[in-house]
Amino acid sequence: MSDLIDDTSEPTELSNKSVVKATVILSALGRHLEGLSVTDLAHVVGMSRPTAFRLLLSLEKTGFVERDEAGRYRLGWQIARLGRLADPHRDLIKRLQPILDTLAEQMNEMIGYAVVNGDADFDLISEAHGSRLLTLSQGYVGRDFPLHASAMGKMVLSEMTDAAVEALLPPSLPVMASRTITRRTDLLRELHQVRQLGFAIVDDELEESLFAMAVPVRDLYGRMVGTLAVTGPTPRMKSRPIEQIAADLNVGVRQIADRLGILPEESR
Repeated sequence: MSDLIDDTSEPTELSNKSVVKATVILSALGRHLEGLSVTDLAHVVGMSRPTAFRLLLSLEKTGFVERDEAGRYRLGWQIARLGRLADPHRDLIKRLQPILDTLAEQMNEMIGYAVVNGDADFDLISEAHGSRLLTLSQGYVGRDFPLHASAMGKMVLSEMTDAAVEALLPPSLPVMASRTITRRTDLLRELHQVRQLGFAIVDDELEESLFAMAVPVRDLYGRMVGTLAVTGPTPRMKSRPIEQIAADLNVGVRQIADRLGILPEESR
């Protein structure tokens, strides 16, 4: 990341590479809560063992990591303390809202972004609305969504194995609207398509005359960290090619990933 530091308008590198590497280590430990040895951690994050060891010593000294008797490193008490103090979504909404607003204006429909917390768990944290006279009369932020009858829910379920979905959902699923998928076997079949297509849709499944599409936002490791969705009246949404809707959303996905610093180098 570069910025301007004087009136000559010459860009210079302002980020500290050691700090960046330290955050990469913390993120990796967050995905391996059982702990990692220095050698394993260095392999996971793509650093040399001496570099990883040096950063771990500093992080351990300040309480951001801790080492057990077997020599494995885990997230430390400082991470837990700061996590309790932080608003998990405030800064994220501030950073992403302009992207959602622009996308909503371009697509002229409601755009929503949800944070994926883990298997079958997500929070819709922000929305933006188009300028059409006929639009959705209510927002959905803070609402609980049925996993089987929402585009975001299907997108999240598609990350799970069939066995995990079967363990989570009953064979018969509740009816929400006229075209709700009510059999788990049918839902599993659709989730296979979601994985292949890269997007999930609901068509008169959550509410009557409501169509939505969701696409994933992934980090540098391919893990789904969020999902971006567009929602609107069924007839109007279905007048557009499905592929074009997905393409428009994925433009937003790339912008979000870039803003969050998780856009792969080859996609820049």
